[in-house]
Amino acid sequence: QVQLVESGGGLVQPGGSLRLSCAAYLTSFFSINTMGWYRRALGNQRELVATILKSGTTNYADSVKGRFTISRDNAKNTLYLQMDNLKPDDTAVYYCAASRLAVVTAAPNEYPYWGQGTQVTVSS
Repeated sequence: QVQLVESGGGLVQPGGSLRLSCAAYLTSFFSINTMGWYRRALGNQRELVATILKSGTTNYADSVKGRFTISRDNAKNTLYLQMDNLKPDDTAVYYCAASRLAVVTAAPNEYPYWGQGTQVTVSS
């Protein structure tokens, strides 16, 4: 099993920025291919935010394109999400996810490993 620990959430004004981090604790990080961020707003289903393959290929939800940037540091076993121009609709618990496979869909069941989440609140 892989332990994923998110950090960096908090309270921010609309238009502000936050950077989320996800530290992956595992013996063989390089056996992990795809990593991603999902979010769940209160009362809603979990939805894709962004994914990144080991190769560096990225995918973003339309709602965050141009505002969020996903990246990873394989040497540090860490995933990042830079969030700029935040909106109240971005308020959610953000979850880090990982898969040993190259994932090309937005389905959360493609990711067997999940963090516990970090709260992002954008005030209105």
